[in-house]
Amino acid sequence: MTDVRMRKYLDRLGFDGDLTPTVDNLRRLHRAHVERIPYETLDFQLGRAPGIDPGESSDRLANSSRGGYCFHLNGAFAWLLAALGYQVRTHRVGVQKVDEAVPPGINGNHMAVTVTGLPAPGGPGGSLLVDVGLGFAFHEPLPLRPGRTEQGPFGYELSPSPFEAGAWRLDHRPLRGFAGADISLVPARPADFAEEHARLSTAPDSDFVRLARVQRRDADGTDLLLGCVLTRITEAGDERTELGTATDWFDALSSTFGIDPDEFGAEGRDRLWRTVRAGHEEWRRSTPEAAALTP
Repeated sequence: MTDVRMRKYLDRLGFDGDLTPTVDNLRRLHRAHVERIPYETLDFQLGRAPGIDPGESSDRLANSSRGGYCFHLNGAFAWLLAALGYQVRTHRVGVQKVDEAVPPGINGNHMAVTVTGLPAPGGPGGSLLVDVGLGFAFHEPLPLRPGRTEQGPFGYELSPSPFEAGAWRLDHRPLRGFAGADISLVPARPADFAEEHARLSTAPDSDFVRLARVQRRDADGTDLLLGCVLTRITEAGDERTELGTATDWFDALSSTFGIDPDEFGAEGRDRLWRTVRAGHEEWRRSTPEAAALTP
């Protein structure tokens, strides 16, 4: 079963050929994952929250066109990398959004992955920070050492965390989507994320419940569907389109993010559109920043 699921997962990533655990292959896998499997929270709009067991998450990604958010995507990717022979650990993270009153530190609202022990030209590969579950995050893994990395319109700076002893600090510059994150190096288990997953996926005041989000990263930037506003973000700027009909919205879901609307069923599509549209209208009424995101 593991081999069948792994092969289907790799097929979805369009990954074939040599599977030897190397830095170059890890980069290829990471790029393929963020380009082909979307970050999305649409199940939360339907009042359901898929569990975060890595085996279940990997099975979902291998056998559908769907994605998930950090606990699903990074958990599944960690499962795949381990199955391929990589030395993998998952870690608790605290992510702070732009203009959010969440203090720095590690609260477990995000999962990150590290890979160690990979040989690299000129010396050991060291540790690499992997993240396929954060919409504005990396196109490729980051070396886990102090320094700044530019990828498309986004910059990431790693340094020892001033807020948590023995942890790393990731600052996002320029600010888009999230301001920064504190990353524990202590290995974590799926159970360590259960409480935050329950809150983020079901609480009425959770941003993921209040407003639909779908995102896809590539080398040049990111596509973001927030409510009914589709934005393409690159170094050249932002291009926004408001999707005012269910047809336009589901067409974007398919053409931009690769999600097959038929997987929701006719009743599910109708319910999803009504929920997304209602959340979008409430967000536009109640959030000053929403006006800037509306063409």
